[in-house]
Amino acid sequence: MMSKNILYCKTKTKNEIQQILVLQKQNLPNNLSTEEKIKEGFVSVSHTLDLLEEMNAICAHTIAKHNGKIIGYALSMNPIFADKIELLKPMFSQINELLPEQKNYIVMGQICIAKNYRKKGVFRNLYKEMERTLIPKYNCIITEVDFKNKRSLNAHTAIGFKILGNYISANQEWVLLILG
Repeated sequence: MMSKNILYCKTKTKNEIQQILVLQKQNLPNNLSTEEKIKEGFVSVSHTLDLLEEMNAICAHTIAKHNGKIIGYALSMNPIFADKIELLKPMFSQINELLPEQKNYIVMGQICIAKNYRKKGVFRNLYKEMERTLIPKYNCIITEVDFKNKRSLNAHTAIGFKILGNYISANQEWVLLILG
C-alpha cells in the first residue's frame, strides 16, 4: 500500500538536505533509548548542513519521499571527503589498506529510515536506487557499520553486502562492507 507511493530520487534542494538532518538527529544514539538502539538501530555521525551540501554537490544523496516528506536517505560520500569527519578517517585508511587498487568507489556514508516506514522495503530500495544511478560510474559501494548495530549489519548482508573486514577505532568495533 504505502510503499507504492514512495518516490526514490536524488536530493536537489536545500530543504531536502535539511529534512535529512532532522531524520538523522532523531536517530542519533543520544536521542534513543538502549532498547530502541538494539531493536531499531541508530546512526553514528552527525553531519552539518554545509558538509551535506558539499557532499551532495559532488555526488547527490539518495532519498525516499512519501507525500513530499523525506522518510529515508542514503548519503553518498566521495573519497575526497575522507578527512572531513574525524570518526570516518579510520574507515578510509582501512579501505586503502584492504583495497589499495580500488580507486573508483563511493562510500554510503549513512542510511536511515523513519520509524513508521521500516520493514517496508525502503532500505532495500534506497540501495537499488543508489546502484542504478551510481554504478557503473563507481565500481562499488562501501560502507561501515558499528558491530553493535546488529539490525543494520543484518540488513546490509541481506541485500548483498559482503564483509570486507573488521577494525577497532575510538573504542568501537566497525565492520567494513562492500557491494558490487
